[in-house]
Amino acid sequence: MAKRVAVLMGGWSAEREVSLSSGRECAKALETAGYEVIPVDVRRDLGALLTELTPGPDVIFNALHGKGGEDGVVQGVLEFLQVPYTHSGVLASALAMDKQVAKQVMAAAGIPVPAGVVVSRDEVLRGHPIDPPYVVKPVDEGSSVGISFVMPGDNLPGLDPKSWVFGDRALVESYVAGRELTVAVMGDRPMAVTEIKPLAGFYDYEAKYTDGKAVHDVPADIPAPVYEECLRLALLAHRCLGCSGVSRADYRYDDSRPGLEGLFMLEVNTQPGMTPLSLVPEQAAHLGIEFPELCAWMVENAACHV
Repeated sequence: MAKRVAVLMGGWSAEREVSLSSGRECAKALETAGYEVIPVDVRRDLGALLTELTPGPDVIFNALHGKGGEDGVVQGVLEFLQVPYTHSGVLASALAMDKQVAKQVMAAAGIPVPAGVVVSRDEVLRGHPIDPPYVVKPVDEGSSVGISFVMPGDNLPGLDPKSWVFGDRALVESYVAGRELTVAVMGDRPMAVTEIKPLAGFYDYEAKYTDGKAVHDVPADIPAPVYEECLRLALLAHRCLGCSGVSRADYRYDDSRPGLEGLFMLEVNTQPGMTPLSLVPEQAAHLGIEFPELCAWMVENAACHV
């Protein structure tokens, strides 16, 4: 009898539409792989979610993104239900979602990360919290939601008080010039290094999820020692944060600096996108792993963590 897999998608974060796209693609792939699939559009209604999950599935495929879906919240519910689920557990999800805490953990493990400080929203509005250039970003959002850049000579605050809906705290981080790199980890295996080349501006939400807005080069055309270091650091970050299943580490690489000096890890995503434009499926395909096989591997490696 085929395993019954509930695919959680949607959610209530700023990344709801991305999650719906990820969930639909994963549901189709799992059906192709022979599973019985139950799509679940998750809203902020715990009772409704529990009803959707009754009778219980054999496995839960977590395709949620953003707050509530990858910060340990839904993971806690699934631990309570004791249904095996994909991706990381409560602690790893919460650690990775808080960008500053994750950076502290990674730095302690010897992973180079940009300097940064968490300040109040009002401090950002009053003036420069650190010397430009720097980046202002929400402490706990993904998909480049809410990010802004402040360059030398800019007099405007690093956030728009009318559009900032990400709480009273902001992460202000030193800007690292250079190239965008990313590495997916599948269990204990770093997959490949992709260079992301936005056709305009930076790799923002639109560039990530709109076809034709960015070019993905896999494998990245970078020096072999840098390539190998990206793989090593991605696996190290996956392990030191306690991640499970699939994760993705994002970097900036300033190739004007010698050796490995220009390589910095920005963050680890415990719920990488699984849309047709997403980076993890591309890296898997580069290794000869078709999308249904990738999703099936995630299901077969699902677990409870406490």
